[in-house]
Amino acid sequence: MKKISLLFLTVLLIISCKNKPAEKEATAKETLKIVSLNGAITETIAALGKGDNIVGRDVTSSFPDNLKAKDLGHVRSLTIEPILEVSPNLILASNKDVNPDLNAKIEASKIKTQFINQTFSVVGAKKLIENVANAIGVENYTSLQENITKDIAKLTPIEKKPKVLFIYARGQMLMVAGTNTPMEALINIAGGENAITEFENFKPLTPESLIEINPDAILMFNSGLKSAGGIDAMLQVSGMLQTQAGKNKRILTMDGGLISNFGPRIGKAALELNKLLIESAQ
Repeated sequence: MKKISLLFLTVLLIISCKNKPAEKEATAKETLKIVSLNGAITETIAALGKGDNIVGRDVTSSFPDNLKAKDLGHVRSLTIEPILEVSPNLILASNKDVNPDLNAKIEASKIKTQFINQTFSVVGAKKLIENVANAIGVENYTSLQENITKDIAKLTPIEKKPKVLFIYARGQMLMVAGTNTPMEALINIAGGENAITEFENFKPLTPESLIEINPDAILMFNSGLKSAGGIDAMLQVSGMLQTQAGKNKRILTMDGGLISNFGPRIGKAALELNKLLIESAQ
């Protein structure tokens, strides 16, 4: 009888030991609470099937639109208090976005944090997917990378590359995108060329520079064009009708996140812009 009891206890112990790793893994999955402070990172987390684990996000994280996470504000002006309120155990952010003060307070909070390197290229988007997947413990991520490759392969070559000027509009404030911006990278991938090569990042648009640049097409966020008053209002911008883009009413719009995120949808973004450039030239 004692031998039977001992054997029974031994079997139970073996079964218990075998189940422990699975139980720990399940618990880890259930308790993962992420604050994502970058639109591309948020989009990637959701694409990897962990969107419900995001408890807080910055305002640029607008895709997918069914996220239940709390909007914490803009990452560049964010303070530590809204982050602490959602009690995350993992913070993910781009290495370019978090201000030094917030970074110091995140370090002091002892919350596990990982900064993801973001580069505006197809290779960079694929690497971001890999890095985010590793950070949240997802092993199967290559299908997202393969989807990008498939979409890029569908691009239609454009023999004469159109000169495209990206304009960021917020009401009457108009800024243009120079080099080292996601807009420049997307334009190049889609078969165009960025109209500005003289400076990096963004600068205010002036009538003189608009006429001198003489873009073939204007690219804007959907929300930006609406904020500026629509196509008719943009055509009235000083110098616009003296450009090829203005004369041909070649003002193209896309979703802001699709243009700028450089995450899993970069192939889709390039295809959409490629199609717009071709169709608008006909």
